[in-house]
Amino acid sequence: MRPRILEKFEKEVAPQLLQDFGLKNKMQAPKLTKILVSMCIKEAASDMKAMDRAMADVATITGQKPKLTRAKKAIANFKLREGVPLGCVSTLRGARMWEFFDRLTNVALPRVRDFRGVPGKGFDGNGNYSLGLKDQILFPEINYDKVDKMRGMNITFVTSATTDEQGYALLDKLGMPFRKK
Repeated sequence: MRPRILEKFEKEVAPQLLQDFGLKNKMQAPKLTKILVSMCIKEAASDMKAMDRAMADVATITGQKPKLTRAKKAIANFKLREGVPLGCVSTLRGARMWEFFDRLTNVALPRVRDFRGVPGKGFDGNGNYSLGLKDQILFPEINYDKVDKMRGMNITFVTSATTDEQGYALLDKLGMPFRKK
């Protein structure tokens, strides 16, 4: 079964973006390429069980096993050695990406207390958007009773847009609840 957000993109969003930006070919329309969900665990260097629990949370949220990330170089001020586990990241593409975007915008983000929208300042200059969440219990897949510690996560939306304006228009038309100015 095709995700409903993908259907919306193909039938409504892509033609609208072509018209708004004066693009000639439908392949030029900005698309959502991938979504990265990452979690950094500072106590993972001393407690590997914390890393296992964080990886289990990311796996539950995304539906696939995350990759363990390690320190690339040693930094004495942070008491960090090369090769020490730091966090985990899961890259979503295809149908899983569209389903995650749907769950994030329609289920998880509205569960934030006093939610007024996500800030529109998280763009990187190339049309990609990054968003930080303070805890993992926003997602209904996480069992609140089994959570030992609140862990934040970063979510990056990688698009094929060339400018921030195109990336903003794409995510806004797909249903990202941006804060109104």
